[in-house]
Amino acid sequence: GCGSLHTESMRQTVLEQRADVGLSFDGDADRVILSDEQGNEINGDRIMAMSALFLKETGRLRHDVLVATIMSNLGLEEAMRAHGIRLERTKVGDRYVAERMRELGAALGGEQSGHIIFAEYTTTGDGLLTALQVLALMQRTGKPLSQLAQVMTQYPQILRNVRVGDKHAWERYERAEEVEQWAIQRLGNPSRVNIRPSGTEPVVRIMIEATDPTCMEQVMAELEQVVRQVCGEPKE
Repeated sequence: GCGSLHTESMRQTVLEQRADVGLSFDGDADRVILSDEQGNEINGDRIMAMSALFLKETGRLRHDVLVATIMSNLGLEEAMRAHGIRLERTKVGDRYVAERMRELGAALGGEQSGHIIFAEYTTTGDGLLTALQVLALMQRTGKPLSQLAQVMTQYPQILRNVRVGDKHAWERYERAEEVEQWAIQRLGNPSRVNIRPSGTEPVVRIMIEATDPTCMEQVMAELEQVVRQVCGEPKE
């Protein structure tokens, strides 16, 4: 595979060629995922983190706010908070990010997938523009990408798609929020849990972030069971 969803060959080439950075775009180049000089993947969360700090330092991060989706890593939120930047979350989808950016007058927003919007230059995601912004940041600071990317800690994240009979039953479930809070208590701090029906598939998506992978797998198994009980088995 290749492109922003399959960066393995790009990252391997970076190592073989001893390159400073690698760029991997999706089919229409509105998203980009990077590789640092050590072959590590740099996703949209890390791109937003380093870009937000640079914009703030140069007085261009309007209202000190960054817009991201509910899928962005907890580490991004913590890094922004540490630098006096508010992370505003939206539903998954670049159109929701763009809408919220317009409402807040935000200068920067995006998704973990590498779809980043720099409002100074455009109203939608542009992988080439995003890549140029990161390259400019490397040039101005004189720092390698691996060092710039250390502005945030990325917590382990597990994503599961649970195929069910009625995905909307979860939205009607009166104890849905209670289930999420129970999971967060089990995982301990810092942690984050999000359970939501897919907008396009007959599945309920479960996302867990925490520090203990073993505990995360245990909690995920229990959440999957609860979701199946509430939403029923998938229809044939």
